[in-house]
Amino acid sequence: MEPIKIMWRQVANMARDAIAMLPQIGVAIVILILTWALAAGGRALVQRGLSRTRLRQSLQDLFILLTSIAIWVFGIMIAAVIVFPGLTPASILAGLGIGSVAIGFAFKDVFENFLAGIIILFRREMRMSDYIECEGIEGKVAHIAIRESHIRQTDGQLVIVPNAMLFKNPVYVRTDQKHRRVSIICGVAYDVDVDEARRVITAAVKDCQTVEQSDHPIQVFAQEFADSSVNFEVTWWTKSAPVDLRRSKDEVISAVKQALDDAGLEIPFPYRTLTFKEPLPLQRAVKDEENG
Repeated sequence: MEPIKIMWRQVANMARDAIAMLPQIGVAIVILILTWALAAGGRALVQRGLSRTRLRQSLQDLFILLTSIAIWVFGIMIAAVIVFPGLTPASILAGLGIGSVAIGFAFKDVFENFLAGIIILFRREMRMSDYIECEGIEGKVAHIAIRESHIRQTDGQLVIVPNAMLFKNPVYVRTDQKHRRVSIICGVAYDVDVDEARRVITAAVKDCQTVEQSDHPIQVFAQEFADSSVNFEVTWWTKSAPVDLRRSKDEVISAVKQALDDAGLEIPFPYRTLTFKEPLPLQRAVKDEENG
């Protein structure tokens, strides 16, 4: 019976201590409610202030989130000190410092993506609605969050990419500038005059509406002697979005093909010359001679 009495005494002491702490717990709950209200008001105030600036929306969202986190940390610290009077802000910070080491090891990837997200949000080179390519993933930046970024591919699929991947690997920003250079290869027959072919191709490209000509010249260079043709590298500039590139290629290729046809300049098919070590017997010819 003695162990039962000891256990009952301990339970009674715990209940008595809990009842004695009810006022502190009530005050702590009130503090948390006030913290929630203050965090909501702080977010609204920061959002209203930042909306008048020229900061990007992603940076505004970051500052709003950091404001909310700071208010909640401060409110939770006050509530903890009220419930446990022996705690002090210094001891809480010391505990957080020791605990953060263990938490850092346990959630290494999470914190890595978090810090990478903050750095990415401060970048000016990669913005919302930009078309990027990283590690084989290419598409439009639909959303940049703290831990991940959403990439909408041109086929409509959404790819959620960890921010650490975008931070540690090369990122190609396709739409960093308004225009991009495009190149195609166009071949003409060997009996065609090279200068005339260059003139016809250049004139055809200049007549295309999707070709940017104000700041960037059209370039047509004879590139190589191919198996069946003299190949030209045709280079021009157009808008940088993927659909604009495809549309411009379609227009230029159609225009060059039509211009070469109208000028009577051949775009040759591949030719193959077959040689044999031994002469081939012409069976049909022999039969024709026998019948004759």
